[in-house]
Amino acid sequence: MKKLSKMFIALTCVGALLAGCGSGNTAQTPAPAQKPAQEQSNSGSTPKTSGEPVTAVGSTALQPLVEQAAKDFMAKNAGAQIQVQGGGSGTGLSQVASGAATIGNSDIFAEEKKGIPANELVDHKVAVVGMAAAVSPQVKVDSLTKQQLIDIFTGKITNWKEVGGEDMKITLVNRPKSSGTRATFSKFALDGKEEAEGITEDSSGTVRKIIAETPGAIGYLALSYFNDSVKALKLDGVEANAENITSNKYPVWAYEHMYTKGEATGDAKAFLDFILTDEVQKKTVTELGFLPITDMKVERDAEGKVTQK
Repeated sequence: MKKLSKMFIALTCVGALLAGCGSGNTAQTPAPAQKPAQEQSNSGSTPKTSGEPVTAVGSTALQPLVEQAAKDFMAKNAGAQIQVQGGGSGTGLSQVASGAATIGNSDIFAEEKKGIPANELVDHKVAVVGMAAAVSPQVKVDSLTKQQLIDIFTGKITNWKEVGGEDMKITLVNRPKSSGTRATFSKFALDGKEEAEGITEDSSGTVRKIIAETPGAIGYLALSYFNDSVKALKLDGVEANAENITSNKYPVWAYEHMYTKGEATGDAKAFLDFILTDEVQKKTVTELGFLPITDMKVERDAEGKVTQK
């Protein structure tokens, strides 16, 4: 009986010791702490955005760049909403001035457009674009003097044979008066002369299509719209390329402006800052036929005065 009692006591002690060891191990290995919900949501590299829609309206010359930049920005920023529309520089300036658009895209300074309260707008120059006379591939002319170009667009010259080409009727393809491309081309290629009546189209893409499909047609396009379907003419023997534009040797170019009413805020500011990053300026800008602002060796003001940097 005494032996049984001693065995029971021994077993009880062993059980107690094992229980004590188990409880000690539990205390030394606590469950991992969870991050607060807010910390977990912010731990990724994608910045938070407000999700408030940003509308960028205006220049069709600038449109391809803004559309691509918007696509890339939204891919990097979950919830961002950037809506891009054309309509011409005049439309962009009037829309942003009235508050109907967040950003007004323009090939011209706000000061150049009548009825626009330029003092209420903030200018964001995002690129430079050259513009050139564009002709159908059937036209066997590669260069025009400024006077020949003026005479063609004012209706004095109506056949390509008058400027060394074949016997082919000239068909003018114009942009509407609200177009910044038209304003730039008229100011720096035509010395401000009034264009004769011709086919008039709102969209640069449509202008290119008409020129490509119409024998003898001539119009003007931003360099970002040129492809194998149309040909760019030299002006006074000078080609519209990056080297000639940055030095102003080729004078038909414009700043690409993105105007806001007052200082940009929220997602609009984030988007504009993104366009000025090296990622966009050194890759997207050049790939789409524009020039980075930093490449320019000259500056030009709203009156057209050019100064060396």
